[in-house]
Amino acid sequence: MLWVVPMFLLCSCCTSQHEKVVEGNFKPTWDSLSQYDQAPDWFRDAKFGIWAHWGPQCQPEEGDWYAREMYLEGSRVYNAHLKKYGHPSEFGFKDVIHEWKAEKWDPEKLMEVYKHVGAKYFVALANHHDNFDLWDSKYHSWNSVNMGPKKDLLAGWKKAADANGLRFGVSLHASHAWTWYEPAQRSDKEGAKKGIPYDGKLTKADGKGQWWEGYDPQELYAQNHDLGRYSLTDNGAVHKHWRWREGASLPDEAYRQAFLNRNLDLIDKYSPDFVYYDDVSLPLWPISDVGLKIAAHLYNKSAEEHQGKNEAVITAKELAPDEKDCLVWDVERGVPPNIKDKPWQTCTCLGSWHYDRGIYERGHYKTAANVVRLLTDVVSKNGNLLLSVPLRGDGTYDEKEEKILNEIAAWMDINGEGLFGTRPWKVHGEGPSFAESRPLQGLGFNESDYKSSTSEDIRFVAKGNLLYAHVMAWPKEGNNSILVRSLAKGNELYPQEVKSVELLGYDAPLTFTRTDDGLRVELPKDVHFNDISLVLKVTPVN
Repeated sequence: MLWVVPMFLLCSCCTSQHEKVVEGNFKPTWDSLSQYDQAPDWFRDAKFGIWAHWGPQCQPEEGDWYAREMYLEGSRVYNAHLKKYGHPSEFGFKDVIHEWKAEKWDPEKLMEVYKHVGAKYFVALANHHDNFDLWDSKYHSWNSVNMGPKKDLLAGWKKAADANGLRFGVSLHASHAWTWYEPAQRSDKEGAKKGIPYDGKLTKADGKGQWWEGYDPQELYAQNHDLGRYSLTDNGAVHKHWRWREGASLPDEAYRQAFLNRNLDLIDKYSPDFVYYDDVSLPLWPISDVGLKIAAHLYNKSAEEHQGKNEAVITAKELAPDEKDCLVWDVERGVPPNIKDKPWQTCTCLGSWHYDRGIYERGHYKTAANVVRLLTDVVSKNGNLLLSVPLRGDGTYDEKEEKILNEIAAWMDINGEGLFGTRPWKVHGEGPSFAESRPLQGLGFNESDYKSSTSEDIRFVAKGNLLYAHVMAWPKEGNNSILVRSLAKGNELYPQEVKSVELLGYDAPLTFTRTDDGLRVELPKDVHFNDISLVLKVTPVN
């Protein structure tokens, strides 16, 4: 493949101190990164991760993108901000950061819960589009050690993950802060505060006598630039700018270099196994090679730490076919219709990405059944599920989330054997939902709620010569049998003879018959482990 970065964008003279990219087999080019090919076995075996998408935007409990939408006059979040904190010309997002203390955060206790729920890797938010670093950031003074909780959150998360045997990951979203924060440059168009600028253009000199004296708000907001073409008239303009298309205000070299330094600093300090980028391709591509440098650095560093073998995973969105040789494809809140050759991941959330009190009050969380069936569908297609469990600003989850987690854990205790360490089978499934194909929308956004799943909806995975058939719902009352059509007598998908069929969680083998219609399995009467799904383990005759 041939990718060209304009030479004027490769200048790195705008900052006085640069982190060094580790040299090795991987060079900062797409061709070199294509050596990656596919994710390491630990990721393929893991299947399920939990994500603490947790930062200062959780403090107001108004959901995702708070730090942008609080500056959108008349929006729900803007009105909530007025009521709770005051006008954004007087109390901006920098001040929300000051309010956030994370006073009940207990990473060790949380990690024990995540492990019990079945997670094999854990991902911590390192920064969001709000541009606030949640670690002892060497190159960014707006961080969680200097203000807010005044703690190195990534260090605490990593220590807890390591103690519980979970692979450690981070997610970084801050490459977009340049355009994402643009509404902070504006002012109200109506009312008593009409024309009074929000706080997005404040400078270090304005901080005298303030709690943030000595800190430069422009390091956080990055708004010392003209607005993009659409930003004055279109509140959804940030989506047009996600790929840095024509009309976007392009970050200057100092911004790009600072982003590179921050990422390399994080990688060197915490050695993550997994890095999630909320970017198309790589951060700041194609206007800069910063993302390529970060990827090469992580892969080479991982190889140094693992006897020459790269064990790192980087995920990003909307990857071109050739880019999937270099990175792992992440699908946001979505599932492709069939098995993919290379391992991939979907990321989703029980509720909103940042904690939303309204979702809690309305009872709009995903159910445990929804999560497990989504996980099953994803794994059958060679994917992993990364599940965000929203935390309140104080660092705790609520009792409704606790119930959901306990139900998932109970299912995992019985059925985890049929997920972890498996690989896709010849087909991913059968049944009514198998025939339905919902196209991906942009980054993803096509996930089903699986409420209509029946015992005819089955997903398959394999482990060695064993086949696991995930029946997505228990049969209706009065029906104790399951028909697996893909295992019909004479079906080329399964030419072997069936030696035994077991129900995970039940000690005795099951009665079955194999006909031209399928493999009919009789379930034991009065056995119903949960209200989610069941797993049949099929063993062939050797």
